[in-house]
Amino acid sequence: MKLFTGKKVGISKEEKNLPYYKYFERELAKIPENKIKILNAPSEIPAVSFEQRNLFLAGEDKNFCQIGYGTAADGTGFVCNETYMPNVTGEMLDWWFPWHSVGSDLRYKIWDNEDHYFARADNVEYVCNEKIPVNQKTWGVNHYIIEDIGNGPGFLIIHFKRPADYGFDEKIIGTAKCESLVCGIGDGDCAAAMTHKWYPYKDGVLFCSRFWIGFGVVEGKIVKTLPEGVKIPVEVSRGLFAHNIKEFSNLAAILPEVYAENKNNF
Repeated sequence: MKLFTGKKVGISKEEKNLPYYKYFERELAKIPENKIKILNAPSEIPAVSFEQRNLFLAGEDKNFCQIGYGTAADGTGFVCNETYMPNVTGEMLDWWFPWHSVGSDLRYKIWDNEDHYFARADNVEYVCNEKIPVNQKTWGVNHYIIEDIGNGPGFLIIHFKRPADYGFDEKIIGTAKCESLVCGIGDGDCAAAMTHKWYPYKDGVLFCSRFWIGFGVVEGKIVKTLPEGVKIPVEVSRGLFAHNIKEFSNLAAILPEVYAENKNNF
């Protein structure tokens, strides 16, 4: 699988005039070699199940996969990743997820200039409301997205949730292994439950991602939607893992500067 194409997404004249266009011009950050090796084969260790997702939030899932991808016994797919982000703070990440969903599409493009085309929140007024705490600006907001995770540009909607509505124990938030998080359900070619959490680590944060592929919302509840007897092709999980290690390696590289220059520009 070719991780870097060398071909950037399209850019408009207006986007070239924005102050953060310089990040689009940069080469994408390198991916750690150990993750490229992991990409070569599925994990023999399963991820923590979606039903046990609070173990992940609390950092009590060390017996499960931490970095890798594969297929669970019930046929669903999983993706796990940890990204060390030096000089990044939790405040920056709380800000990043709502910030890139409003304003110019360039905000999403600088995250991964080869694969990110478009991201837009459906409730911009809520996201930009100064009275809403920054760590709540994704709650109940849908992000409409066009991105390429290996098979060409595709459209999806991420339905971001309040952690409690996702089934998380909110008492865990603010503890040693979970400073903050975002969580949602991706509705596209292959439905998936997604969580990113982070907490202080060394001179930055450890950013931890989990995807449970084959889960969606039915009658207001997050459940397995993959039909019995069907398995998510391992290539789907592999493609998502490849995209994840690429985009978050780059975000780790640019976020301290992007935040310093734009934190007051919602």
